Amino acid sequence: MKKLAIAAISALGLCSPALAQDKPETLVTILTAPEPQTQLMAMVLAMQAAKQGVAQHVLLCGPAGDLALKDAPDAATAPQPPKGMSPQGLMQKIAAMPGAKVEVCAIYLPGRGADPSVLLDGVSVAKPPAMASAMIAPGARIASY
Repeated sequence: MKKLAIAAISALGLCSPALAQDKPETLVTILTAPEPQTQLMAMVLAMQAAKQGVAQHVLLCGPAGDLALKDAPDAATAPQPPKGMSPQGLMQKIAAMPGAKVEVCAIYLPGRGADPSVLLDGVSVAKPPAMASAMIAPGARIASY
């Protein structure tokens, strides 16, 4: 029994370094959900990861692309409980962080018949090859909502 306990403790010791290195370098958040509560929660989790030292790369597609608009719909800008934050407001805080990227899908603006001038400062249009590279980078983790 004593040998089994020693073996188990040794095995845990070997796993610890791997667990410690499990934190990604970048969190790629892909947000398509139309619901403001889901959009806000995606931004809350991205912000929490940023506070833990993980770089942020946010891709907004479909209805979630509206968060990036200067003239965004009320659902994107309306304060939500419990802290009175809006999805767009928190997204802008993330976009302003050093090294963070917030982009809309390459097909979002053409689908609206618009150009990049309608986007908020700090938001750009994703280039598919660069976005694919970000998604498959060795130190990346993807969250999709």
